[in-house]
Amino acid sequence: MAKVSAVLLGAGESKRMGVNKLSLPWGKETVLEHCLRTLLRSKVKEVVLVLSDRTRGMENRFKGQGVKVVMNPRYKGGMSTSIRRGIRATDQNAKGILIALGDQPLLQTRTINALIRAFDRSKGGIVLPSYRGRRGHPVLFDRCYKKTLLSLRGDVGGKSILEGDPGSVVEVRTKSEAVVKDIDTWKDYPKGFRIRKIG
Repeated sequence: MAKVSAVLLGAGESKRMGVNKLSLPWGKETVLEHCLRTLLRSKVKEVVLVLSDRTRGMENRFKGQGVKVVMNPRYKGGMSTSIRRGIRATDQNAKGILIALGDQPLLQTRTINALIRAFDRSKGGIVLPSYRGRRGHPVLFDRCYKKTLLSLRGDVGGKSILEGDPGSVVEVRTKSEAVVKDIDTWKDYPKGFRIRKIG
């Protein structure tokens, strides 16, 4: 199986929530911690966690678990700043780079593993999940896109890369709506912090 490094984005401003959504409770953990553990249970070879001063301190909870933590002091410059910080910290020998969001606590470990298997079969390119025709996250990029990802600027992710190279995109259909669900508003945050069994 290809060596894949995961970059978990945990340095957002949560502007629409009004509070740091990644620190909200999710079961016995926070939203961000739950997303991180989902990645740690998957077939990725390493996890690079990108934090800001809003999420500082969380790194202490994962010492000794193979998590590489990097701080992004320029997080107010948008998502691209966290992507660049995370990618620069990944293993240079990684074949693929998985960009994951810190506000998708319903994402399942088996979905991540399915992306990695598809990446193996496709021998490169860009692999992403889809649900009922809607493309979602996380997105797995071949390392050949590293330079392009590092050139991103502003509050953007990899959408422009997908649009610029549509022939290299592989969609993995999934029955899990979690790939298109994240927490942007209080409406997205379930009452009682009820969670589904994952993995």
